[in-house]
Amino acid sequence: MSYLEVKLEGLALDMTTNTPVVILTPEGLDRVLPIWIGHAEAWAIAMELSGVGSKRPLTHDLMKNLIEELHAEVDRVEITELKDQTFYALIHLRTNGHVMTIDARPSDSIALALKTGASIFVNEELFQARAEGSPDQPPIPTDRESLRDRLKNINPEDFGKYSL
Repeated sequence: MSYLEVKLEGLALDMTTNTPVVILTPEGLDRVLPIWIGHAEAWAIAMELSGVGSKRPLTHDLMKNLIEELHAEVDRVEITELKDQTFYALIHLRTNGHVMTIDARPSDSIALALKTGASIFVNEELFQARAEGSPDQPPIPTDRESLRDRLKNINPEDFGKYSL
């Protein structure tokens, strides 16, 4: 499996469904990977991107604090696969010279990576899989302009084909 380091291009809102979409883009390539996420995770990501803190620790702050108190660090996060219209991710934690991998949702992984400064990687095959689609899933554009158009023009019936 080959992984590409990505950056968070931004957050968008699918106006038809009022669902947040995180946009990941590989370094130096003109491709995007949209992942529809929950509102709470989008809020955490948006707060981190804007530099806004909270008076008390929110979930991803708590995760970061627990990791630090256990003398570990987030080495990297990986968006690994797409199964049954659901993305999967791993958080790689380093402690005492050992690396542990923890199954996680991509949205939580991304929020934690932003909080800790860890790198985000995506399985390169996901960019191709989203662009080609499958019998049970229509293709999703992996270029910026097509994705922008799709988010503007998505039909509610099309969105019903996805499990969120």
